[in-house]
Amino acid sequence: MTSLQLQGQHAVITGAGRGIGAAIAHTLAAAGARLTLIGRSMPPLTVLAAELPRAAEHHAAAVDVTDHAGLESAFRLAAERLGPITILVNNAGQAESCSIDETSPALWQRMIAVNLTGSFNAIQAALGSMRQAAQANHFARIINIASTAGLQGYPQVSAYTAAKHGVIGLTRSLALELAKHHITVNAICPGYTETDIVAQAIDTLQSKTGKSAEEARSMLAKRNPQQRLVQPQEVATAVLWLCNSASGSINGQTIVIDGGELAG
Repeated sequence: MTSLQLQGQHAVITGAGRGIGAAIAHTLAAAGARLTLIGRSMPPLTVLAAELPRAAEHHAAAVDVTDHAGLESAFRLAAERLGPITILVNNAGQAESCSIDETSPALWQRMIAVNLTGSFNAIQAALGSMRQAAQANHFARIINIASTAGLQGYPQVSAYTAAKHGVIGLTRSLALELAKHHITVNAICPGYTETDIVAQAIDTLQSKTGKSAEEARSMLAKRNPQQRLVQPQEVATAVLWLCNSASGSINGQTIVIDGGELAG
């Protein structure tokens, strides 16, 4: 593999402004990909764009993944500016924690809308361009950033867990449906990762248990047999591998990055 293994490819990343999304952007840009950065607000995307390698071609758009029409417009403009979309990374996500008794219909709908429907919206918005790209060079990838919560239950996050289980089902179904179009669809399932979502989980644990921030952080890290939080770059490296042309037979899979949490 060369250092510019993705040269000529156009990758769209949702939730690109920080955390895992920003790590993926840096990694794919370093591999030579042209990038479209999608996020709810422009300032984090502007900061990220300034940090990318100088030669990286990029375009940024502030649009919420729950806005189906907005995404269609943003993706259409992205393809006009940077060429057909060959890689879609559905990274946008949100987690809210509370018991099932306290889960309001509004909270439930938010979790489904951002974590599951958002992926659906982005896939529909990208597919026309991706089919065009795959037909031309037999190369297109959809990568859904799910969670270990897509493969097992966690207490106090039932809505989020249900949404991420839905992402896994969507991944498997579309892998079969789109295979004939030379488009692979896979999911990556990180465990507790050093992101804003985990920072929020730490705050929630503090408020509910009275523990210090360090104690709450340790509680989450202990779920990982390696006794640590996953780092965003570890997820980004897995995304890069799935994007490589040599990974064309990897399809419909869930790649777990959790230090072995789900192995037991």
